[in-house]
Amino acid sequence: MAKDILPKENIMLNSGVTTKEQAITAAGEILVKQGYVEDSYIEKMFEREEVTSTYMGNYIAIPHGSEDSKEEVLHSGMSIVRVPEGIDYGGGNEVKLLFGIAGKNNEHLEILSKVAIVCSDMDNIEKMLQAESAEELLDMFSEVS
Repeated sequence: MAKDILPKENIMLNSGVTTKEQAITAAGEILVKQGYVEDSYIEKMFEREEVTSTYMGNYIAIPHGSEDSKEEVLHSGMSIVRVPEGIDYGGGNEVKLLFGIAGKNNEHLEILSKVAIVCSDMDNIEKMLQAESAEELLDMFSEVS
């Protein structure tokens, strides 16, 4: 049976992280704990960050593995880590929502596209930042086909 890409267990509403490193680790640990990736995938997320920042603007970052991380991906999946207080993601960029992504067979491109559609609207980002439950966040992504 295929795993859901984003079950509510993959959403951390109030992470309490205070640094970029903690935030990326939290996003990766959710994917590890839920069986989407091997432990080593988190290291690949940091390698990817060294190549180019995964900061996307509008308080959003989308950490994911480097090009050579395909072996560490067991199932396509996504995690969401919300940092209500915001963190410095480098270069003066503030991040409040991280979308950790792992894609099998280039499925990460489809996942990225859905995230980009939802996050291109600042009203949606505000709704995500104000959401009181994981289900509220899930509803926003279910509307994207």
